[in-house]
Amino acid sequence: MSSARAVRPRAAGAAPAARAAAAAVTAVLGAGAAAVAAGRLAGDAALRIRPDRPLPTEPRLTVHSVTADRITLTRDLASARPGVHGLVDASAAGAHAVVGPVDENAPHTPDTVVRRLERITRGSLEPGAKVWLTPQVHTGDPRSALGLEYEDTHIPGELGPLPAWFVPAARDTWVIAVHGLGTTREHPLALLDLLHRRKFPVLIPAYRGDPGAPRSPDGLNHLGETEWRDVDATLGHAVRHGAERVILYGWSTGATMALHTAARSPLRDRIVGLVLDSPVLDWAATVRALAAARGTPRLLLPLAVRAAQGRGAHASDRAAPVIAPDAVRVPSLLLHGPDDTIAPWAPSLRLADRLPSLVSLHTVRDAPHGALWNADPAAYEEALRRFLVPLT
Repeated sequence: MSSARAVRPRAAGAAPAARAAAAAVTAVLGAGAAAVAAGRLAGDAALRIRPDRPLPTEPRLTVHSVTADRITLTRDLASARPGVHGLVDASAAGAHAVVGPVDENAPHTPDTVVRRLERITRGSLEPGAKVWLTPQVHTGDPRSALGLEYEDTHIPGELGPLPAWFVPAARDTWVIAVHGLGTTREHPLALLDLLHRRKFPVLIPAYRGDPGAPRSPDGLNHLGETEWRDVDATLGHAVRHGAERVILYGWSTGATMALHTAARSPLRDRIVGLVLDSPVLDWAATVRALAAARGTPRLLLPLAVRAAQGRGAHASDRAAPVIAPDAVRVPSLLLHGPDDTIAPWAPSLRLADRLPSLVSLHTVRDAPHGALWNADPAAYEEALRRFLVPLT
């Protein structure tokens, strides 16, 4: 009897089926790898934010005509916003102007909006120019923009010297004013005159990634998770140079940095108040909004968020959630609005509801991210004045 084992013949078509299955798996893996790579690129793009350019959520508008005191723009929700806004030219010329409210008495065509032209601060605007709105209504420094004397200084930061403007005044309670996404340290100049009239010394620092400041090691903005250390360095500088108490005033990610500093700084006992304008409290939602504004397909948005989170601080160094109950220990003015598409309003509502004895919420409607003063300067300044009175 033969001991040879019978060999079962392979079913016809098994080899082609296996090859097809292997090809399908390879294709799926390849598609997955491509999606991950695309998500990484989208995440990096969301965090690669130039401080001297408007945010990607801002639509480009066309200048249709310009007179001495009026400017006609493409009709859009943006061009019809209430209030006072900066206007920047998208070209290399980089013109800057300030536009006032919509002129309801001027003739409007169905596709245009006419606004008051307050002033052209740099360059010139011509018909056909592509422009964006920006919260920054001033250019230059405190002296050239507002006629206020100031000192140029450099703050020793973790990555190198941080340029800053210091506007002296009589009080020993200082204000540290920190700009946010899509703006530079020119942004706080809009409130500098008010703070100076209230006799607060004001320190306006640049931080990593700003013009004249060191770059972040990876060239990305981390939405406050690492940048807060530059605010902490600024706080130390203020204390060393005479500040007995400090109010941190931040816009956008600058507000987030203020919260991190108030929660984590060794000098946090010197902080007596926080002013938080459009704070980024939901990190993932902000990354998602920035990635979507740069054209990332909806299906890739979760991968973009995950990739951006991977670019953030190491887990051991990751800042605590800024809406944690112990993140706010001092009186805080929270300014935000439901029309913010970059930093959702809901987390601000939750923070105000959770800490009603410490947090006062001032709601501004019809205002984009970081442009709450622009939408209604008078009401904004009155809310700020009321908040500051008990802290003086």
